[in-house]
Amino acid sequence: MGYSLLWVLLLLIPVLIVNQEMVVRLGAVTGVGHARLINERFGRGWGWFSVGDLFLLNFLTIVTEFIGITLAATYIGISKYIVVPVSAIALIAIMASGSFRRWERAMFVFIAITLVQIPILLMAHPQWAQAAKSFVVPNISGGVTSDAVLLIIAIVGTTVAPWQLFFQQSNVVDKRITPRFMGYERADTVLGAFIVVIGATALVMIGDWAARSTGTAGGFTDAGAISHLLGQHNSTLGWLFAIVLMDASIVGAAAVTLATSYAFGDVFGLKHSLHRGFADAKPFYLSYSAMVSFAAAIVLIPGAPLGLITTAVQALAGLLLPSASVFLLLLCNDREVLGPWVNRPWLNWVAGLIVGVLLLLSGILMATTLFPGLDVIVVAGYLALTLVILAAATVPALRWMGRRQPSPPAASSPARPIDRNSWRMPPLTLLEPVTWSPGTRLGMIALRGYLVVGAVLLIVKAVQLSGR
Repeated sequence: MGYSLLWVLLLLIPVLIVNQEMVVRLGAVTGVGHARLINERFGRGWGWFSVGDLFLLNFLTIVTEFIGITLAATYIGISKYIVVPVSAIALIAIMASGSFRRWERAMFVFIAITLVQIPILLMAHPQWAQAAKSFVVPNISGGVTSDAVLLIIAIVGTTVAPWQLFFQQSNVVDKRITPRFMGYERADTVLGAFIVVIGATALVMIGDWAARSTGTAGGFTDAGAISHLLGQHNSTLGWLFAIVLMDASIVGAAAVTLATSYAFGDVFGLKHSLHRGFADAKPFYLSYSAMVSFAAAIVLIPGAPLGLITTAVQALAGLLLPSASVFLLLLCNDREVLGPWVNRPWLNWVAGLIVGVLLLLSGILMATTLFPGLDVIVVAGYLALTLVILAAATVPALRWMGRRQPSPPAASSPARPIDRNSWRMPPLTLLEPVTWSPGTRLGMIALRGYLVVGAVLLIVKAVQLSGR
C-alpha cells in the first residue's frame, strides 16, 4: 500500500480527539469507571454486552502485543522462550508495585524509548513530498477491494481501539482528576492524538522504504519482517527497529491489560486502583497477572500465523468500535450523569458521523466477504443510504433521551464557571437507571446482531487470507 493510506491516519485525529475527550469528561465528572457507568445506567445485561466483547478482544490484543515482542526477539537473536516470560514478569512487577506514580514513570520510560524511531526515519530517507500528498489526497493502491477495506478497518482498530475508552476513563479516575483540570486534560488529549498519528505515520514511511528498497512490497504480513529488511541495508537500523517494536509491544500490553483489569473491577464491584497495594486489591492484581500469563503462554505455541492473527485482531477492534462509541454517546447525553457537561449538539453530530463511517466500513467488509464479486463502490453507496435513513431515526431518540432526564436545578442567574467546574455526578445509587424507548432498545439489539455477524465474517475473511 505504501503511502496511499496515510490519509486514513489524518482522518483518525478527530476520531481520537472526540472519543477520548468524551471519556475524559466522563471520568473527571463522575469519578467512576466506564464499565460501571454502563452497568448502573443501562443494566447488567447491556453492561455484559459492552464488557463481554471487551474482555475477549482485549485478551486477543494482549496476545498480539506478545507476538510483537516475539517478532522483535527473533530478529535480535533471543529465544522467545526467554524473552516472552521475562517480559511477562516485568509487566506484572511494574504494575504490582502498589504505586500509581511508579507505574506511570515506568510507562514514561518505555514511551521515551519509542522516540528511537525518529533517527530510523531520518536514516530511511523518506519521500516527504509524496507523504504530504498522500495525507490530503485519498488514494488506495491496488484499488478499492475487500482486502483494502480490511486493512483500513485494522488501521482504525489499532489506532482507536475500544479498550482505550475504558482505560482512559479509569485512568483519569485513578489520577483523581476533577472538572477543574478539564482544560489540561483536553489539551493532553489533543496533543496525544497528534503524537499517536505522527508516530504511526513514521512507522508507515519506514516500512515503505524497507519494502521498496528491497523489492519486497506486499510480500510480508508482520512488523518483524521490517527489521530484517532494514537489516539488509544497515544492521543498526534493523536492531533499532526491533527495539522499537519490542518496546511498543510492552507498552501496549501494559495498557490493554490494565484497561481489562479496571473493567473487571468495575463489573464485579471490586477494588481496582494502582494506588492500592496487592493485599488491598488482590482480584485486581491477580486478574492482570492471569491475563498476561495466559497471553504469553499462547504466543509460545509454535506454528501460528502471527502476522495474520495480528491483522485480524486489529480489524476486530475496528469492527467493535461502533458499539463502544454508541454507549459512550448515550452516556455523554445523560444529564443525570454529566449535568452541565453533557455533549453539545455539534459534538453529537460529529460522533454520530464517526459511528456511521465505521459501520459503513464493516458493512462493506461483510458484503464483499459473502459475495466476493460485488463492486465495493456500489456497496458503499447503498450502505451509506441505509445509514442516512437510520440516522434520521437515531437523532430524535437522542433528543428524546436528553429531554426526558431532569436538568440540573436552574439558577436565578446564568451559572458562573465555578458552578460548572465544581459540579460532580451524584452517587450512582441515588440515580434511577435509564429506561430506553422501544425504538432505542430495538436499535441496540440490531447493532448487537450486526456486530456478531460482522465478527463471524471477519473470521471467514481471515481464513480466506490464510489460504493464499
